[in-house]
Amino acid sequence: MAAEIERKFLVLGDGWRKEAHRSELLRQGYLVGSERASIRVRMSDDRAWLNIKSATLGISRREYEYPIPWQDAREILDNLCAGPLIEKTRHFVNHGDHLWEIDEFLGDNAGLVVAEVELDHPDEAYASPDWLGEEVSDDPRYYNVSLVRHPFRDWS
Repeated sequence: MAAEIERKFLVLGDGWRKEAHRSELLRQGYLVGSERASIRVRMSDDRAWLNIKSATLGISRREYEYPIPWQDAREILDNLCAGPLIEKTRHFVNHGDHLWEIDEFLGDNAGLVVAEVELDHPDEAYASPDWLGEEVSDDPRYYNVSLVRHPFRDWS
């Protein structure tokens, strides 16, 4: 069993941009998004993978990830996934001893920017960058599977 321990935060301002050392465009879609788990396909410019994640709230979840052929991922996204697809640019920022992933959403979720940090254990300390806003780890609205059903543009 694989465990992912991840905290998610809103991002304040653009101060993180000068710290980003790499970015990649991601496109992902969901085959299943149930009360127990989600199954998604995600692709970047040069790789693709299948991901199964438990639907539990909080910072610790079960997660399994498997590489798949890029062309298969493209066909699955185009023909089998529920829409709209999630499109985002992921920026990588080193801060303190951790790698932060800043997701800048596009399309129906444009305007939403969140930061995630993966930890080795739930109470692990991390340095908080000055661009870090409110923690939303326990808010299911910010889960990607939820953004398919209720895009950010429709929030009031």
